[in-house]
Amino acid sequence: MRVAIAQIAPVLLNRDATIARVVERIQEAGRAGARLIAFGESLVPAYPLWLCRVDGARFEADDLKQLHAAYLDQGVSIEAGHLEPVCVAAREADCVVVLGVAERAADRGGHTLYCSCVTIQRGGAIVSVHRKLMPTYEERLAWGMGDGNGLVTHEVGPFTLGSLNCWENWMPLARAALQAQGCNLHVAIWPGCQRLTRDITRFVAQESRSYVLSASGLIRPEDVPADVPLRARMCGDEEVFYDGGSCIARPDGSWQVEPVVGREGLITTDLDIEQVYAARQSFDPSGHYARPDVLQLHLNRARQRGLRTDPGDAWTES
Repeated sequence: MRVAIAQIAPVLLNRDATIARVVERIQEAGRAGARLIAFGESLVPAYPLWLCRVDGARFEADDLKQLHAAYLDQGVSIEAGHLEPVCVAAREADCVVVLGVAERAADRGGHTLYCSCVTIQRGGAIVSVHRKLMPTYEERLAWGMGDGNGLVTHEVGPFTLGSLNCWENWMPLARAALQAQGCNLHVAIWPGCQRLTRDITRFVAQESRSYVLSASGLIRPEDVPADVPLRARMCGDEEVFYDGGSCIARPDGSWQVEPVVGREGLITTDLDIEQVYAARQSFDPSGHYARPDVLQLHLNRARQRGLRTDPGDAWTES
């Protein structure tokens, strides 16, 4: 099965312009015959790189509030249909899409963002939205904590797909939850840096005896529009903030595609399910090498909401 990684940059804090870039790459992947395409973490409308560049922990700072308000305004609402162009592109390209977004969650009041990994099936329907379980370090200043609702797998051709956001790929139980559901094509999405992807991509492949796709983004000063608050402080003198590092490891941990650094583009390759079968002859983490009589994992898939109502007569205006 042919798969693709779109290592691209967002138009920082511009949801529609970034979605247009995503759609272009899906169309390109479809023409290349890919049945799956993955994008970086929180690509739409951007990873919040400013948090570590403009003293993001300053409390009650007006300039940071302005920047957060812009981020919230450009967040992705599933319910509002913001991803409809992506769904249409997936359907027309006959391609599964794994996309990182900053989700503005209606079921949590609509004013908190979650780092979410959205999976869209080949027919164009959104089949899961996985909210990052634990934002990493300064990310907690921008994103809320997710839940287990999106820890699900999906059939993609001969493979079973599971996806995680950035550092939650380091969480053993999150990986185990996907492995127990048959995951053999693990997609890890990242903001973009080979320091993040080089070691863990091969490690997870060896641990799970699965293909692992690490999809990263890029962000450079030219990707930050002139009207973004605190742009001058955010950009400084650097030429690049996040430089990619997208890569693919085989089920034995060897490289299929070594980390690609410093360039945008579509990365395509063909995966062979027989390599998964061969690698699992000696080790299958949730199969013949598991001991559920000794060790078991409990997964709570409930979507965590701030309000649950009991049945009853709703108030109506007389």
